[in-house]
Amino acid sequence: MRAAVATGVNEPLSIEERDVPTPGPGEVLVRLIACGVCFTDLNLVRGHYPFARFPVVPGHEVTGVVESVGEGVTFPAVGTHVGAQFLYDSCGHCDYCVRGEQILCPSKRITGIMTDGGYAEYGIFKAGYVTPLPDGLDPIAAAPLMCAGITAYNGLRRAGITPDSRVAVIGAGGIGALAIRYAVAMGARVAVIGHSRRSEQEALGLGAERFIAGGEEDPAVALKAWEGGANVVLNAAPTTAAAASTLGGLAPDGTLVLCGYDGDNLSLPTMPMVLNRLHVMANPSGSPHDLRDTLRFSAFHNILPEITQISLDEAPKTLEAMAAGGVHGRRVIVF
Repeated sequence: MRAAVATGVNEPLSIEERDVPTPGPGEVLVRLIACGVCFTDLNLVRGHYPFARFPVVPGHEVTGVVESVGEGVTFPAVGTHVGAQFLYDSCGHCDYCVRGEQILCPSKRITGIMTDGGYAEYGIFKAGYVTPLPDGLDPIAAAPLMCAGITAYNGLRRAGITPDSRVAVIGAGGIGALAIRYAVAMGARVAVIGHSRRSEQEALGLGAERFIAGGEEDPAVALKAWEGGANVVLNAAPTTAAAASTLGGLAPDGTLVLCGYDGDNLSLPTMPMVLNRLHVMANPSGSPHDLRDTLRFSAFHNILPEITQISLDEAPKTLEAMAAGGVHGRRVIVF
């Protein structure tokens, strides 16, 4: 099989020939159909994750077909279309795991960072951590749902979104575009915050009722003018500063959700936070049950990202283009 391999920090991906692996106990061999290219993959080669294992095959937005199963595996069956996500596995016995919150397990492993992921024609995954795809869901377009989708969907619902919520989404890229559509499908009213007006028509076309250009006006002031502020602000931009600029635009009891961030710390205005009972939370993808919910919701509401298909050979140049800011929308490796 062919695989794209990250050999070290700031090293370009290399395309290698490898033997097709054999699944061990509790594992499944997946023949990949597609793998989304995520900003996390770029951060891997930039050295942002001290727990990364090199060399490693990146990629955690995986769709494919179960080719064979290891000892003890009765589900999923051979031939099942499945998705694999950011969470590769967890310990299975800590308090978080037994509550079904495996994503919070202190011993969790991350697909494509700590274990080989989806930039390959075949991959080994844990049987309990792959999720069957709902009938009719396009496995190529659905690949980004395994990260961007679950992050947006889970972030919104954990923030307590209701059908009458005012939701502001920062950024209309991969996570942001899905967050807009999910929020609208949940019955919420949506505003989108972008640095410029380049994505305004796209955001309005996805269902947003207003667009705020951060380069032209203070996002917090603009949100406050929106009937007293946003009940939920979801930051889908890859900068902490973008999130910080909206704190003053939250309505009382409002929640800021960090789905995007960078190395900068978030500074909180203590008195307004206390007087208005404001909340700040972060969302690191989700657990297997969260992915199942995300895929079902996406299939029911026909929510799929706009994608550009690429080949495995194009993956190294795609990451370089992302680093230079030259990629808009989601790229998906198709096998």
